[in-house]
Amino acid sequence: MRPWCGVGEAYAASYAELCAGTVDAVVAAVGPGHGGRALDVGSGTGDLAAVLRERGWEAVGCEPEETMRDVSMRRHPDVTVFAGGLPALPFENRRFAVVTANFVLNHVTDPPMSAAEMSRVASAGGTLVATIWTRSPSWFWLEVCERAELRPATGERLPADKDFERSVEGFGQMLSDAGWEHPEVHEVSWTWSPEPSTLWKSAEGGVASAGAFFLGLDDADRMAFRQAFDEVCAHRAENGRVPLSHTAAVAVATVI
Repeated sequence: MRPWCGVGEAYAASYAELCAGTVDAVVAAVGPGHGGRALDVGSGTGDLAAVLRERGWEAVGCEPEETMRDVSMRRHPDVTVFAGGLPALPFENRRFAVVTANFVLNHVTDPPMSAAEMSRVASAGGTLVATIWTRSPSWFWLEVCERAELRPATGERLPADKDFERSVEGFGQMLSDAGWEHPEVHEVSWTWSPEPSTLWKSAEGGVASAGAFFLGLDDADRMAFRQAFDEVCAHRAENGRVPLSHTAAVAVATVI
């Protein structure tokens, strides 16, 4: 997985709440646990694994970033978190009845191999669930960059044989090519309404592409970025919060 080095605390204080927007859809897809084993890959702050445990799953997490694991263990001490990540998980074949990956396959360096690895550790008859952004927070930060007259970072593109279209159709095709059996993919949309101070923590904390872009600016451009951020928030704010619409693709498949 592309590393988000040192961003655990900043992510927990900002985007963790945003990424929880798909948790209900993921939990509905896997159903009640009745003691079955579940793995959340790229488990971050451990919130999804904790919800799965509440629903009766013997859920564990697997997370490659140390500061994320630290936050997870503090927030959810009953959730075991293993060090590791896609595309090579530290588990034997067919170990888990459920394997989930919430906003992970859009960050890994080899999505098809990573999707196949999720299938490898899932038991026959088990459930695979993965989500990606189809409308991510990037649109908000592009608006900030435009107002600040800064050229936004384009980000790294994956090689053509590893990349896929960030759409329901493109996501489903990539998963099918990776060996998922007839994945069903649908979209979920929601509005996240953070306070501007919460949203800013993601930028100054280096979270995601916008945070990495901000930290790479010189002092003058950082000032311009911050001023533009304040102006965009003031323009969009409702009752002191900034409503931001997002959409994710949610894919579900049964392991044969």
